[in-house]
Amino acid sequence: MIDRRRFLESIGALALTLAAFKALGGSLIGRAEAQTVDTEKLMAPGALPDQVLGKADAPVTIVEYASLTCGHCAHFHETTYPVMKEKYIDTGKVRFILREFPLDIVAKAAFMLARCGGEGKYYPMTDTLFETQKNWAFSNNPAQALLAIAKQSGMTEEQFNTCLNDTALAGQIDEVAKRGATDFGIDSTPTFFINGKKVSGALSPEQLDKELAPLLGAN
Repeated sequence: MIDRRRFLESIGALALTLAAFKALGGSLIGRAEAQTVDTEKLMAPGALPDQVLGKADAPVTIVEYASLTCGHCAHFHETTYPVMKEKYIDTGKVRFILREFPLDIVAKAAFMLARCGGEGKYYPMTDTLFETQKNWAFSNNPAQALLAIAKQSGMTEEQFNTCLNDTALAGQIDEVAKRGATDFGIDSTPTFFINGKKVSGALSPEQLDKELAPLLGAN
C-alpha cells in the first residue's frame, strides 16, 4: 500500500521553488506578449528529450510549458487542444511540444509517470491526467489516485514505485522547468511559444486560429 508520506518522500522536495505562484495557473484568457525568444535557443536540446507531435517540417512549432495540476492547462487541453490536433497537427501544419513545468510535487510525480510510460505513451498519459485532473490532483491520497491511473495505462505497481523513486528523472524534470523560468521567462502556466512568440494563458480555439493565421497564410 502506498501512503501519502511515502509518495512525497519517494520523489523528494522540488529543486525548483516558484514562490510567486499563488494559484495553479495563469490567466484563463490567452494573451500575447511582446517577448519573442530565439527559436534556435528554444529548440536546443534540454535535460529531457522533447516529446513531439506532428511533422518535423511543419511550418509552425508550438511549445507549451504546463503543469499537470494547473486548472487552466487542463481547460486548454480539454477544449482547444483537440481542435488544434485535428485542424493543425494532424494536417502537418503544426508541430507541438509539451514541456514540464510542475507547480507542485504532485504535478512533478504525474509528469514522471508520463515519462516512464514508454514509447508512444507520453501524450496518452498526459491527456488522461488532464481529463481526470479533479480526481487525482486535489485528492487526499494522490498517490493512490495516480497508481490507479498508472495501472489503467498498463503500468504495474512495481513499475510505478520504481518510476517515482527515479531521482535522476526527478532532477531532469526540475532542470526542464528551471530552464523555462531562467531562459524563457516562464512565470505562469500555461505559457506557449508559437514560432518563438510568447503567449500566456489558456488559448481558446478562436485565439489559436488568430495566432496561426498570419503564420500559415493560405496553407
